[in-house]
Amino acid sequence: MEQTSKSAFLAIVGRPNVGKSSLLNRMVGQKVAIVSDKPQTTRTRIMGVLTKEETQLVFLDTPGLHRPRTRLGDFMCKSIGEAVSSVDAAMLVVEPKAEVKQEERDLIAQMRQSRMPAVLVINKTDLVKEKTDILSTIAAYKDEYDFEAIVPVSAVTGEGVEELISVLSGFAFESPHFFPDDIVSDQPERVLASELIREQILRSMRDEVPHGVAVVTESFKEGTTTAGEPIVHIDCVIYCERESHKGMLIGKGGARLKAVSSAARREMEALLDTKVDLKTWIKVKEDWRNRQGLLTGFGYSL
Repeated sequence: MEQTSKSAFLAIVGRPNVGKSSLLNRMVGQKVAIVSDKPQTTRTRIMGVLTKEETQLVFLDTPGLHRPRTRLGDFMCKSIGEAVSSVDAAMLVVEPKAEVKQEERDLIAQMRQSRMPAVLVINKTDLVKEKTDILSTIAAYKDEYDFEAIVPVSAVTGEGVEELISVLSGFAFESPHFFPDDIVSDQPERVLASELIREQILRSMRDEVPHGVAVVTESFKEGTTTAGEPIVHIDCVIYCERESHKGMLIGKGGARLKAVSSAARREMEALLDTKVDLKTWIKVKEDWRNRQGLLTGFGYSL
């Protein structure tokens, strides 16, 4: 007897730096979202796809909810509201702490307004020394919202993730699969290339500079080497807001840009499973995070 296909769209929401992107990567089994220890690493809605037999789960990874200070921040927060209003269920990802912060209450208010079924996901259980910390977290949230389930997980070790996927599969409804069964993301390869460079900048720099950086892939061309091996030629421009930031991004004797580009190229080769010829440039666009035309050009528009 032929199995009936099922699908569900699921939003991953939470404060910055609670591990939403790491959890997405763990669930789909491949890197589709960049990860760093800085808040607001994710800027746009990133779609991850997990297909297991007849069930397809489509995850929308959203930026962490925060108080916007720029037009880019406004865009990021609006994308959260769009995601919560357009899915079948939501996953509220929190840390194992017995405190419900205002950001979580704001997200819960959005879910309540949309009458959204939701699962509370307590991430970072690998950092918990006492299991009572998890019980305290559950106690703090149980009266905040009528969650369909509460699942402790570790995106780092994978503990609890299969149980979470099983719970989320319960939201799937009878429908065709919306994506081919063998893909894990809707992100074009050229966008992933840009994000991998931004990830390395986030990891190598501190303070305000990384948040004032955008990366645009200007050219993405497949070719062959002189030896006849496949290779992808990728040209990327890194935009920053100040001349002083440009100097910091380049580093002494070009060392930082070289290190960032080399690390990103290795990630690209692993993702694309082929050799990559990566060229990067840095340009200054003052206050681009508040200039709507540039934001749209850089891909930040709803």
